[in-house]
Amino acid sequence: MRKYHHLGIPTAKARSGEYYLEKFKVHVLPFDSNPYGVEWMRYEPGSTVPELVQKVPHIAFEVDDLTSEISGQEILIAPNSPSPGVTVAFIVCNGAPIEFLQYDQPGVKPETEP
Repeated sequence: MRKYHHLGIPTAKARSGEYYLEKFKVHVLPFDSNPYGVEWMRYEPGSTVPELVQKVPHIAFEVDDLTSEISGQEILIAPNSPSPGVTVAFIVCNGAPIEFLQYDQPGVKPETEP
């Protein structure tokens, strides 16, 4: 199963309600902060997140089997768990970043999104 999850847009503008992921040096306004599923990400200098993700919007899909979704694809960000209960990975498709999210317990979303 692959289901649309959110649209992530890099930005330089600080927004009320952002939270900070120190590990990635990024401020995130989560997708569930608005009715349209838009996630805003503001990166700090020295962020280890690939430049493609820092500069180009991405679309994200919730999947049941992350391993099969990324198999044979150009991996941009290897599977990792930016917050408890979710594993994410990014691939490159025609020059654009695509994110996949797999929840540890389907139907149970963690309080903080990556």
